[in-house]
Amino acid sequence: MAAVADVRIHGTTGERPIDRFQAQERQALGSLKDRAPFQQIRELSRKVHADACVEVDTNRYSVPWRLIGQQTQVQIETGQVKIYHGGVLVACHAEAVGKRQRRLDPAHLKGVISSPHPAPSPSVEPATSELLRPLAEYEQIAGGAW
Repeated sequence: MAAVADVRIHGTTGERPIDRFQAQERQALGSLKDRAPFQQIRELSRKVHADACVEVDTNRYSVPWRLIGQQTQVQIETGQVKIYHGGVLVACHAEAVGKRQRRLDPAHLKGVISSPHPAPSPSVEPATSELLRPLAEYEQIAGGAW
């Protein structure tokens, strides 16, 4: 490009682009050494699902359970997912690598569940004598056997 396009006379300016660059733009360029590197921040709006998570790129990130049904703002930057509600940071997670993963903070569910493991349900023996009938009773109700 430098050998062909930069040395042609430009149709709009009537100048060669290389001459225009040298005369007007080169001295305006400066060093970027003293500046912080560019940060790419992706911002999204997400509703909190019934499981107290927001979904970003098929991955789920937990937030405090009291925000279920609320709109949140999500910022994704340099490997971190930050979730805000009303301008206040409510959750921060490492960005999940891959798809359909979950990043959960147990503190976000505190107050909803008492322990991380479900309580065992009491075993109830079925009353088999009350549930079973002789087939003859069914034949009598149906009007005979097959």
